[in-house]
Amino acid sequence: MAHFAQSALSTERNPTRVAVAVSGGSDSMAVLHLMAAVAAHEGFALWAVTVDHALRPESAAEAAQVAQICAGLGVPHAVLRWQHGAVAGNLMEAARKARYGLMADWAAGQGISHILLGHTADDQAETFLMGLARGAGIDGLVGMRRHWDEGAVRFLRPFLVVSRADLRGYLTRQGVAWIEDPSNDNDRFTRVKARRALRALKPLGITIDRLNGVIVNLLEAQGAVQAATADAAKRLCRSSEAGEVIFDHKLWRHEGGEVQRRVLIAALRWISGAGYAPRGSGVFRAMMAIAQGRDTTLSGCRIKLSDAVFRVMREPRAVAGLVAPPGALWDGRWQVEGPFEPGQELRALGADGLRQCKDWKATGHSRDSLLVSPAVWYDGTLIAAPIAGYGADFSARIVAPFTDFILSH
Repeated sequence: MAHFAQSALSTERNPTRVAVAVSGGSDSMAVLHLMAAVAAHEGFALWAVTVDHALRPESAAEAAQVAQICAGLGVPHAVLRWQHGAVAGNLMEAARKARYGLMADWAAGQGISHILLGHTADDQAETFLMGLARGAGIDGLVGMRRHWDEGAVRFLRPFLVVSRADLRGYLTRQGVAWIEDPSNDNDRFTRVKARRALRALKPLGITIDRLNGVIVNLLEAQGAVQAATADAAKRLCRSSEAGEVIFDHKLWRHEGGEVQRRVLIAALRWISGAGYAPRGSGVFRAMMAIAQGRDTTLSGCRIKLSDAVFRVMREPRAVAGLVAPPGALWDGRWQVEGPFEPGQELRALGADGLRQCKDWKATGHSRDSLLVSPAVWYDGTLIAAPIAGYGADFSARIVAPFTDFILSH
């Protein structure tokens, strides 16, 4: 089974530092032991990381148990604790975001380029059923992502074609125990319900292997649709240096509904930095507004229409009060460079700032897009607004161009 991890890493650029996310459950414990052998053979440094979500009294002791196991393997281990109060909304989603954010920040600080996750074919099948329950389209039925990047750190799931039973069989043969998480039997969680549904469906021939075969077929279909979407985006729209996406309204009307939906979602995600597409009902509402010639908002973005074009840009209230220090990304996508002085900070230009940019019309950018562009401020004084042409020594750019984004999503 180690060859799955070797194969996944062979497509990367010779990583020298790799980590395994280890909860102590069977899947991650198997990956830890398999990767310890792979690292010794391939010659890269291996780390392990455990996120203590602090949601169960036992979590700290379980993290300590993982640390002991890692010490026995000679693998450096870190425990990252999620500092939180009462969690509003979807607890599992909040924990997921916190988990990956903590791991990405930790790995970047250690010079670790890749983090391996222990998700299996069982997880894929469960995710498929959860998508069915939501009435998802292709994108919601293709299972978990094989890999993705958060900053400079790449997350990999090399064992998505391996069953949980196979990984547990490997641990049993090696005489390795694992921790059973009681939440895996809690019917309150949708994934647990999907796991039980899988057992009920098995007599019908709907097995984990069969569902993973369906996922492979859907992935091929998804690839064809994504290619068509990328081609359509070249015809339909363009991005501006001010960070908006400008659609040709006439060409839009002649495009198929699915392509319209996908290109619009790509624009919304690129501008908002959202990790996932907006809810289907919200996208439908936005597309209806466009069809009826009405301005609307969605996912922290504003959609403004005219006869010739419609523009998707950042919504002013989404960046109101958003502050970043020099050198940091502002609004998750803007990199501002220049001769910063102590005390200066990045904030939205806003109406007060734009009034000071007397030549902003010469930039060719819309007023709406400039209002939400990054500017350098010091104690209420505007120092520079690069996109609005104010402050020649400063520059601003979006780190991931829209064309690159739409091809990779």
